Amino acid sequence: QVQLVESGGGLVQAGGSLRVSCAASGRTFSRFVMGWFRQAPGKEREFVATINWTGGITNYADSVKGRFTISRDNAKNTVYLQMNSLKPEDTAVYYCAAALRWVGPTKEGYDYWGQGTQVTVSS
Repeated sequence: QVQLVESGGGLVQAGGSLRVSCAASGRTFSRFVMGWFRQAPGKEREFVATINWTGGITNYADSVKGRFTISRDNAKNTVYLQMNSLKPEDTAVYYCAAALRWVGPTKEGYDYWGQGTQVTVSS
């Protein structure tokens, strides 16, 4: 079992930056592949980014590639999502998720989820 708590969401203007964090507690954080997903009102939850156990491999949705960066600090049991050049279409609730296997963008493969943090980008 692992508990995930997101933080750092908020309101930002288009073109701005924001960093969201996800703190994990419970089982050993370094055993988990971590992912970020987002869900806008009336839409399906979609993949944003994922990072492997050591941080050496990352994968991004095309819509955020070049603007967002996922990273992790295993000593702090935390995964981050740095979001730059934000657009109004990035507005969503952002969720972190943990998986014991490398499942990439497949949300059904993630075993644990946080409660989410709201990111709102104004135009």
